[in-house]
Order: sequence, then C-alpha cells, then structure tokens
Amino acid sequence: MMKIKVFTIRLGKEFLHKDQKSLDHFLASHEIIKVETAFVNNENYWSVVLYFEELKPMSASSVKESKTIKYSAENDILSFDEEKILSALKLWRSEKAKEQNLPTYFIASNKELMSVAKYKPAKKEELLDIKGFGKHKIENYGEEILEILENV
Repeated sequence: MMKIKVFTIRLGKEFLHKDQKSLDHFLASHEIIKVETAFVNNENYWSVVLYFEELKPMSASSVKESKTIKYSAENDILSFDEEKILSALKLWRSEKAKEQNLPTYFIASNKELMSVAKYKPAKKEELLDIKGFGKHKIENYGEEILEILENV
C-alpha cells in the first residue's frame, strides 16, 4: 500500500545537516516510488514529497540475493599482477580517450579499472558484475578490456 511523507529541508546551516540526515535515513529504509520537490522561496526551504511502500523487515530465513550489489574494489591493496593489469588498463584508457576525444573518466574511472584488475572477468557477462559497467560500456570496451586481461 502506497503512503506519502513530506520532508522540509531548511537551508539554514543550523538545520540543513539534521534535515538531510533524517531524509537519508528515511530513504534508506523505504521503497520510494515517486519523489516531488518544490523550493519555497519566501521561507527558504525545500519541500520533498515521497510516495513510498513500507519495506517489510527481512526475517533471517528470507535472505534473497540482490541483483543490484555489484563488485567494487574499495580501498583494496592490489597484488603485483593486479598492479600490472591496472597499469595496462590505464594505458589503454588514455589511448582510447585521446582517440575518441573524451576525458579518461568517461571511458572508465580509476575505481572501475581497479575493480576489473581485482575481479579479473573472463567473459563479457562477468563485466556486468562490476560496479560502473553497464551494457553501453561493455559493448564499447568489453572486448578490449578482456583482451588486456588475457595478455597481461
């Protein structure tokens, strides 16, 4: 059943952090269906209307694997081999960026390349498991990335 909650995000320094924190907390614990925002000029605050579903607390027996959790190397230490892969990927990325006249982060971020070096995907489908890699990026660069992994 859909419910509605209205938040006020006041812009004054003394309120902003507290108001945002309560909004963040709510967002983390509810299934949001729709969001509407409006700026109330004379009062200097944002009005945020959330349409949401109540999330049922998960019982221990109903653990289900989320498809949305993707692999991401946070601040992992890379092994010597992984460092070599990362260097090769960065070199490829800068050549690709020059060739396509794009900024390097447009091709892939350092974190994405580090995740590839750690995760070592062998097939295009496995690239989908890495945070930051969607269909578009894999279609454009998947083959080349996998080739680098094979050859380093």
